[in-house]
Amino acid sequence: MADPHLSEPDSFTLHLERDPLLRSTIVAVAVFDRPPDWDRFAESLERATRLESNFRRRLVPGPNPFVPARWVDDPAFDLSWHLRRVAVPSPGTLDEVVEFARVAGTTAFDPVRPRWEFTLMEGMADGRAALVMKVHHALTDGIGGIQIAGHVVDLDREGTTRLPVPPPPPGPSDEPVERVVDAARYRLGRSVDIATGVVRQVPEALRTVARRPLGVPEELGRAVMSVVRFVRPVTNTLSPVMQERRLGWRYQELQVPLAPLKAAAKLADGRMNDAFLAGVGGGFARYHRRHGTTVPSLRVTMPISTRTEDDPAGGNRVTLVRFEIPVDEQNAVSRMLAIHHTTSEWRGEPAVGWAEGIAGALNLLPTSVSAGMLKHVDLVASNVPGFDMPVYVAGARLERFIPFGPTLGTAANVVLMSYVDHCDIGLTTDIGAVEDPEVLRECLVESFEELVRLGTAAPQERRTAPNRPKRRSG
Repeated sequence: MADPHLSEPDSFTLHLERDPLLRSTIVAVAVFDRPPDWDRFAESLERATRLESNFRRRLVPGPNPFVPARWVDDPAFDLSWHLRRVAVPSPGTLDEVVEFARVAGTTAFDPVRPRWEFTLMEGMADGRAALVMKVHHALTDGIGGIQIAGHVVDLDREGTTRLPVPPPPPGPSDEPVERVVDAARYRLGRSVDIATGVVRQVPEALRTVARRPLGVPEELGRAVMSVVRFVRPVTNTLSPVMQERRLGWRYQELQVPLAPLKAAAKLADGRMNDAFLAGVGGGFARYHRRHGTTVPSLRVTMPISTRTEDDPAGGNRVTLVRFEIPVDEQNAVSRMLAIHHTTSEWRGEPAVGWAEGIAGALNLLPTSVSAGMLKHVDLVASNVPGFDMPVYVAGARLERFIPFGPTLGTAANVVLMSYVDHCDIGLTTDIGAVEDPEVLRECLVESFEELVRLGTAAPQERRTAPNRPKRRSG
């Protein structure tokens, strides 16, 4: 059986939740052309939770700060508690669905149950339906969520014949004696892992010394400074406008065509993520100008995926990095170039590969210290590649997939999810930091429209090929 303990980064998300402003709840809204068949959908969810057994388990805190929480079977697991069915309130538009999602996202999970809730909302005015999915970040990150969705989605309305799934293997016991034994076993296992890692690194370290004896101090110094940059305290908020924090979120959404956004990124020889951050930065710059001020740069927390092909589906395989992006550069291409340079540097930071150990050290700090590192960050931004072909759930065709991420103590969280030929962008704002969210949304729409115009007008040879992109699995 795989290690039932949370990874150190996942434990960090639980550690932070001692401060309610730092809850790590992910919410997504899937919009369908018609309601999924309820019985088929429930059957597919039953199957999926057997394949991804942590969805049938609850989290039990470790006996001390040195032992992380672990997954244990929920003996009272009841799919009908986690999967609900309601009618969309009048007048039955997407606005009512998003408001339902907002309330769900700001409500804490029941800690004695598995931390996820799905609600099918039927009766939209145009005949469509929506699924509001609420999941704790410890269960999955964005890419892992797409992988898990593969157990539920089909490639046509008729559905896919799937093999029966055996019952999930039993999880660890939650008996008091077992907790003590488990804690001792965990400490021993960690000690062995650390010792093994050191032994494995010795030959490479010796080779490095032999090749470049004078370069060792330089490399060591670079590594140390990388960790310092990774964890350094942040004591000031760069935005002069978005400084207050209150326990309340607002959800908004917008949609952007995929091909011209990718074509715009090509103009700066960058990635899709560079165009996304340029759109976000340009929108927030406009928002500050609407408030009679300017800000050269904003501090962003961005998840960087550490997922490999060998990792199982689900789980949290990201590390959070904080850096500044230029936002007041009026030329969008120049803004993308500067952002591409910054993100490339951060992806190459040595500390990114040490996220597990760094998170373990942060878990031993008081929550107030960790919270202080996050609450002065201006925003969170993440880009998740979704399905590149139309998919169906229990006979209903998926039309949109709108993600909403937690603010983690910042003023806002902006998440982009691509699907076939468009991108859905979910905007979560702190009600204290952003008192006029409709103005911020308008500014973001203007900024992304600028990028879309650039991409649409780009020379044909510079544009992304019209064929659908390959699906990315991690």
